[in-house]
Amino acid sequence: MPKATVRDIDLCGKKVLMRADFNVPFDENGKITDDTRIKAALPTVNYIMEKAALLILVSHLGRPKGKVVENLRMDPVAERLQELLERKVIKLSDCVGDEVEQAVKNAGEGDVLMLENVRFHPEEEKNDPEFARRLAGIADVFVNDAFGTCHRAHASTEGIAKFLPAVAGFLVLKELEYFEKALENPMRPFVAVLGGAKITGKIEVIENLLNKVESLIIGGGMAYTFLSARGYEVGDSLVESDKLELAKSLMKKADEKGVGFILPVDHIAGDEFSESAGVKTTDGVGIPEGWRGMDIGPRTVEKYIQVLGKAKTVVWNGPLGVCEFARFSAGTRQIAEYLAGLDTTRIIGGGDTAAAVNQFGLSSRFSHVSTGGGASLEFLEGKELPGIAALKNRIS
Repeated sequence: MPKATVRDIDLCGKKVLMRADFNVPFDENGKITDDTRIKAALPTVNYIMEKAALLILVSHLGRPKGKVVENLRMDPVAERLQELLERKVIKLSDCVGDEVEQAVKNAGEGDVLMLENVRFHPEEEKNDPEFARRLAGIADVFVNDAFGTCHRAHASTEGIAKFLPAVAGFLVLKELEYFEKALENPMRPFVAVLGGAKITGKIEVIENLLNKVESLIIGGGMAYTFLSARGYEVGDSLVESDKLELAKSLMKKADEKGVGFILPVDHIAGDEFSESAGVKTTDGVGIPEGWRGMDIGPRTVEKYIQVLGKAKTVVWNGPLGVCEFARFSAGTRQIAEYLAGLDTTRIIGGGDTAAAVNQFGLSSRFSHVSTGGGASLEFLEGKELPGIAALKNRIS
């Protein structure tokens, strides 16, 4: 059933607590290196500011593991948001307690408060009901716009919805609309591209997508386990030897369902796992001893493009090479550039893939680039996300 959104609830004069995903990357000097997630929250932030008396923002940053970590405070995020909004953002030193309650009482019409990193409290990840109640106690309405955390049943995503009317923000709504349409009613042919290092973590995604797609393109490190299962020599490439039988069964299932299971036919190989590795392009599928697959080769790029060129819907999760090394990012870049030029529905499933297309300067040319790596992965697995399930259903 469709979820209620900020448009479906009266915000006028209300105190609104909004869960955002401001978990942005920093450099060694504490400077934000990518503010995409902050900008992605702006449509919901601006809408609430127009309607409500008070906006209170809550987010996590990094993995402080329930303790105060000075370099994981929300101050730089508050400063960047203040620049983007061109209005003051009042940063608090905690997310619960007397100071927070007093700040909310003292806040004026139209003020914006930002709570401290919610994961400084161990109760957050434990989804402690009392902690969730304290968070909820400062507000009248809860808006979840943090899709990247919706796969976690935490106090500030799932627990709080038990104490306040809870609705989705525009970013969560956009994520749901794109993924639900792709998985339930896609324009066909529907092609999924899966990359990343290992099959582990993608098993349920593959099993779910085999029931929905016409073709499944496999790249990245996980491809070598499948190639090894088919009997090819893959040199020193990453192979999950305990997953070989599983790989065979997944390929057999694809064959039985008539789903194209597309694997690399050549590779860019390195003689070690490093940026400075020696490089060679293989003549075919096999990789010689002493070398490891680091990227898809030119013939593979052509093969993938042939399949993608016929697609009407494409979902892509996981890089096709070792993108952290520039010399092994060409395959991912070439596929990204090709997809960016298509007039079809093209969805980037967050995480490292989103980071790659952003690095290539191509994000704006895709239909949708997800802000949630783990959340989008679980959505592709067909799982119900706790943070979404907790929201009110829309009454038609």
